[in-house]
Amino acid sequence: MLERLQEIVEKYNFLETRLADPEILNDQKNFQEIAKEHSGITPIVKAFKEYEEVLKQIEESKILFHDPDPEIRDIVRGELDDLQEKKEELEKEIKVLLLPKDPNDEKNVLLEIRAGTGGEEAALFAGELFRMYSRYAERKRWKMEILSESPTGIGGYKEIILLISGERVFSRLKYERGIHRVQRVPETETQGRVHTSAVTVAVLPEAEEVDVYIDPKELKIDVCRASGAGGQHVNKTESAVRITHLPTGIAVYCQDERSQLKNRSRAMKVISSRILDMRKREQDEQITEERRSMVGTGDRSGKIRTYNFPQSRLTDHRIGLTLYRLESIMDGDIDEIIDTLVAYFQAEAISKTAESIAH
Repeated sequence: MLERLQEIVEKYNFLETRLADPEILNDQKNFQEIAKEHSGITPIVKAFKEYEEVLKQIEESKILFHDPDPEIRDIVRGELDDLQEKKEELEKEIKVLLLPKDPNDEKNVLLEIRAGTGGEEAALFAGELFRMYSRYAERKRWKMEILSESPTGIGGYKEIILLISGERVFSRLKYERGIHRVQRVPETETQGRVHTSAVTVAVLPEAEEVDVYIDPKELKIDVCRASGAGGQHVNKTESAVRITHLPTGIAVYCQDERSQLKNRSRAMKVISSRILDMRKREQDEQITEERRSMVGTGDRSGKIRTYNFPQSRLTDHRIGLTLYRLESIMDGDIDEIIDTLVAYFQAEAISKTAESIAH
């Protein structure tokens, strides 16, 4: 690890020299690329320098530990304990910083919520998860836009697709992907029996134009009249759009905008992100296995979390986390869950890295 850190420091110093080069300063594109790389390794270099300083202080304290004065030895003993604790904290921080970065972590997210088993009750819970993520986005000061929705008559959703934009959205929400199970007594249940329903949540990094090229010849585009509320406009204008990507069979239907052009744009955004997600899975089996171990495949193959309303209990089955404050969680207070998941999977990644180095 120390050899790798020394290499990173050398690279950091080299990049700093380049950033001060007048020729680089005059080439804004090149300057921005170097500045981004420099910024990416700055936290590692900062932590390593602090780590080296702590090691130096530990060595100095060990010399004083042999002082004949017992009071000085007691003071040094306390300082050594504090320095050792700081050293261990910095080692953990550096190991996390050295982990391979997920290239999608900085991206915005397409969040897809779909009612699964459970009929209307599942659709109602899909609506409540939509509210939970909306409230969480507000807390994080993220921007949220509904791209497509299929509401039910009693306030739920068969499906709703959101675009959430902001700082490192994917890095926080990627662990939400999977099956969310709810246990409670439905409002329509007259005998007070607890029912179990499920909702599927998919989390896709937003595709940028440079990420995915889609040949227009591979698209089938159908236009039709939108259904639902909307008055005369709905009946007379073919504004709804269904786009099908023929090679993959991925299809998206958008009708929420009155403009056919806007609906087409939204549908293409969703299709591009789904294709990006599919291609990345095919190209990198290691990432695929890691995601499957984290959140399942998103195809109803296994639950990641249970929301038990009678006991106000949430259980995340991947990490064995149980919390008894379901009301605040459903109001968007989910940072504790996400922080615990981040710490758990970082520890898993560090362990796997250590094993690979050992072998």
